[in-house]
Amino acid sequence: MSECLFCKIIKGEITAKIIYQDRENIAIYDIKPKSPVHVLVMPKKHITSLQEIDESDVEILGKVLVFVQKVASKLGIAQKGYKVVINNGAGSGQEIFHLHLHILGGWQKSTNWQV
Repeated sequence: MSECLFCKIIKGEITAKIIYQDRENIAIYDIKPKSPVHVLVMPKKHITSLQEIDESDVEILGKVLVFVQKVASKLGIAQKGYKVVINNGAGSGQEIFHLHLHILGGWQKSTNWQV
């Protein structure tokens, strides 16, 4: 099985527009944005999906949420509001099987897409 696309981006084997990264996480612009600001945030550790996490991943998941907060602030969308979405499995629309969170924001007015 070939290595996943996000792992290749993390290793620098494939270029992507990186917004911010630290030792554990990376944020890149989505190449098919669904909102004015559409960013993908992922842990650098390969985790396929939420269904694959275990107790040892709890700290990673906490850090990725704090990372989301930093990225939203860096992009200037934290004050107005943004959505965070995780597609989990093929049936949900997950296309790349490396856990990642979508940050969606930058709308001029409220959207009707609510959960």
